[in-house]
Amino acid sequence: MSVSHAMKMMEENGVKFVDFRFTDTRGKQQHVTYPAARVDEDCFESGMMFDGSSIAGWKGINASDMILMPDASSAVMDPFSEESTMILICDVIEPDTMQGYTRDPRSVAKRAEAYIQASGLADVAYFGPENEFFVFDDVRWGNEMSGSFVKIDSKEASWNAGKEYEEGNMGHRPGVKGGYFPVPPVDSLHDLRQTMCLVLEDMGQTVEVHHHEVATAGQCEIGVAFNTLVKKADEVQNLKYVLHNVAHSYGKTLTFMPKPMYGDNGSGMHVHQSMAKDGKNLFSGDSYAGLSEMALYYIGGIIKHAHALNAFCNPSTNSYKRLVPHFEAPVKLAYSARNRSASIRIPFVSNPKARRIELRFPDSTANPYLAFAAMLMAGIDGIQNKIHPGEAASKNLYDLPPEEEKNIPEVAFSLDEALDALDKDREFLKRGDVFSDDLIDAYLELKRGEVQRLRMLPHPVEFEMYYSL
Repeated sequence: MSVSHAMKMMEENGVKFVDFRFTDTRGKQQHVTYPAARVDEDCFESGMMFDGSSIAGWKGINASDMILMPDASSAVMDPFSEESTMILICDVIEPDTMQGYTRDPRSVAKRAEAYIQASGLADVAYFGPENEFFVFDDVRWGNEMSGSFVKIDSKEASWNAGKEYEEGNMGHRPGVKGGYFPVPPVDSLHDLRQTMCLVLEDMGQTVEVHHHEVATAGQCEIGVAFNTLVKKADEVQNLKYVLHNVAHSYGKTLTFMPKPMYGDNGSGMHVHQSMAKDGKNLFSGDSYAGLSEMALYYIGGIIKHAHALNAFCNPSTNSYKRLVPHFEAPVKLAYSARNRSASIRIPFVSNPKARRIELRFPDSTANPYLAFAAMLMAGIDGIQNKIHPGEAASKNLYDLPPEEEKNIPEVAFSLDEALDALDKDREFLKRGDVFSDDLIDAYLELKRGEVQRLRMLPHPVEFEMYYSL
C-alpha cells in the first residue's frame, strides 16, 4: 500500500485518529495516538518524534529523542476503537543517522530480510507461526512479603465439574488433555473464536483454521496464512491485539503464556519456515521427506544454534515450565517427517511448492521480529557452512531407551541457560549487522533481571517440600 492509499483510507473511513504503533524489546506493542489532522503525506517521510527513554531496555534520558516512522503498507482500521482510528506500524529511527535503531525489533527484522537478499541465497523467507493461547474467565495473582499466590478459573475447566452455578452446571467440558477436538457444547469457545476470525479477516489476515486445543480450561488456536518475515511479525502483533480485545469484549481474559497452569498441555508457537528465489521454493527437493539439501543445512543451523535461539524463541521463565523432558514437549533437537515428538517436523504436503520445515519449541512470549530474524540467521549459517543435521528420527522420541536418548541433543531447560548460550554464541546473529552487540547485551541485561526477580521469590512448592525439614 502506497502513502496515497493510506491517505485515501483515512478519507474514506472518516478517520479521526491515527495510532502509531511499535514493539518494545520484550515484544509488547506500544502506541501513541495523533488526531488525523496532524497526519499528512509528509509524516511518512519525516515521522513523529517520541521519547525512547521510557521504553525498557532502550535509550538513556540523555539521548531519548527518537523518530516513529510509519509504514504505509501496514495501514489498517482499528476494529475496537470507539472513534474511527487507523493503525500504522512504525520503525524506530535514530534522528542523527535516519537509520533503524539497533535495538528496534522491527528494524532488526528488516535488516534480516535485507541480509538474505544480499547473501544471494534467496529472495525471500516465509514464516507461518501457530500461536496457541488460553482463554480464562478469571485470573488473580499477588506477590508480597507476606506471601504469593496465583489462581485461574474457567467454566469449561475439568476441575469445575462439581461447582454450583446460579444458572446450573451444564456438565459439558473437556477433561485434562481432552480438548482436541470435541464439538460444542464441550468446546465452549467456538463462537468466541469465530468472532476473532472475522475481525482478523477484516484487518486483512487470511484465516485458515480455528479449533480448541488439547488442554482443558480454554486452550485454543487460530491458524492464519504465512507471510514474509517482517509482514508476518506485524501480523502476529495484530493477531495478539485482536485476540486480547475480542476476549475482553466477551468478558474473558486471554493469555499467550506457555504454561499458565500445571498438569495439562502448554501453549507453543510452532513456526513453519521456507525460503524462495525467483518464485521457486528452495526447500523442495529430492532428499529426506522431499526436502532439498539447502533445507537440511538450514535445519542443521537451527540445531547447532538452538540454545542461543531459545533466548529469543522461549524468552520467559515460564517458557521452561513447558519445555520439560518426558512430558510430550518438543525438547529433542531432531527432525522427522510427520513425527510430532521431534522439535523439527517436516509436514506432509501434496504440493512440493508448499514444502517447509516446522520448528516446534518456540512459544508466543517471543518477540516475533527478533525470534523470526534469529531463526533465519541460524538457518543461513547452516546453509553457508553446510551443517548437515544427521539422520532423521523415525522413532517416538518421548519413549526411547536411555542409551539412545542420551545421543540426541536437547533444548535449553532454563532461561539462565539460554541467555548464557546467547552470550557465547552470537556471531551468527551479527552477520550483515542484523543483530548488534549493543542489542544483544541490552537484551541479556533485561532478561537476566527477570530471572533474578523470580529467583528471589519464595515459591509455594518450596513450602510444600521444605517447610517441615
